[in-house]
Amino acid sequence: MGKSSLSSRRTFLRTLLASGLTTPALQALAQDQSAPHILLRSGWQPINIGDVAHTLGALRLLQQYVPAAKITVWLASANDGVDAMLRRNFPDVTFLHGGLDTDGTPTNKQLQHAFQSASLVLHGSGPAMVSPPALNYARRLAKPYGIYGVTLSDRDLALHDLLPHAAFLFCRDTQSLDALKQSGLAPPQTGFAPDAAFAFDLRDDARAQTFLQSQALEPGKFICAVPRLRYTPYYRIHNRKPTAEDLRRDAVNDKFSEPDHAKLREAMTAYVRKTGNKVLVCPEMTYAIDTGKTLLIDPLPDDVKKNTAHRNTFWLPDEAASVYAKAAAVVSFEMHSPILALAAGTPAIYLRQPTDTRKGQMMRDIGLPDWIFEIDQTPAPTLAETLLAIISDRDAARKKLATAMDFVHQRQKDTMSIVANAATAPHP
Repeated sequence: MGKSSLSSRRTFLRTLLASGLTTPALQALAQDQSAPHILLRSGWQPINIGDVAHTLGALRLLQQYVPAAKITVWLASANDGVDAMLRRNFPDVTFLHGGLDTDGTPTNKQLQHAFQSASLVLHGSGPAMVSPPALNYARRLAKPYGIYGVTLSDRDLALHDLLPHAAFLFCRDTQSLDALKQSGLAPPQTGFAPDAAFAFDLRDDARAQTFLQSQALEPGKFICAVPRLRYTPYYRIHNRKPTAEDLRRDAVNDKFSEPDHAKLREAMTAYVRKTGNKVLVCPEMTYAIDTGKTLLIDPLPDDVKKNTAHRNTFWLPDEAASVYAKAAAVVSFEMHSPILALAAGTPAIYLRQPTDTRKGQMMRDIGLPDWIFEIDQTPAPTLAETLLAIISDRDAARKKLATAMDFVHQRQKDTMSIVANAATAPHP
């Protein structure tokens, strides 16, 4: 860190201490004036365990690869359960809420101070550039900013004033990376970094064990099945009046929900009849609790239905990961249940719907092309055969999984070294 930068930070941090507005972690930052300070923008929505896992995985990576850094997380949203889990597992991290005014300025002084003291503003993993205004404000302050593990949409590729000036931009899938390079907007430090949720390692084994026992699910003798509609019905989740676009998406869901889930039901049926073991139908998002019952359980033949269990309450990703770690396999229309399963050492199959984003390419990018299926092009027997092959040769499946995770860990190490350099480099 340059002398002028360090001097200005010292002046600011002395002012911060005197203001009385600091949290314990920001007070520690003020006392350790040479430590880099990373402001992470994350926490997109607590109704999705994958979005919660983004934040927790990113924090684990930062602790591992930038251990000297003080970390503040600006959460886009959270609920009491998520907030408690974050603070319990990361007591040295400051968690802030708040927004930006119409002029792009933070709405509270703690968030303003976090920006002003930051040596790097980091946009965390997500389905897109979820929070461009956060990076725009960092740019206004002449703060370095970076983007880690995102899928880029076509709308993101219109951010001409933002993307090229990033200290780094790591896409979580190579389709996004290719589109970025073709756009001409790629900053000098660009590459592939798996979704930060791959670094999620928290567990709630006690809660998971209680749940598994209540459903008579034995370790290694059940699989998890995760449903998903082609479009998430956000207007229902948030209890708002549907728009014309919402109704159009409802029509797509009505058309494809049965044929999509019929293929997963066939795989569930093949597994139960082949092994005599059970299937746990469980949600990645809150709305999927009911969807799992109506689309995956209710239509099953009686001999299979009696061997199914239903997770009829929502959960946090630490409990979900503990359950996935005990499963023989996870088969999911959602992306992050497979990620949590793979990180926990459990084979996982991802069923990609054509309405989903470029993120599905990630399974191929980490070396698991045999465990991703485009649902429209996949005959139901092919899915069932792949699941049974995983179950019948667990050693081969675990070896394939381990190779993929070795690659993930190496990419994490390589890309986080660039994050660390950006956080510690001199800047005005």
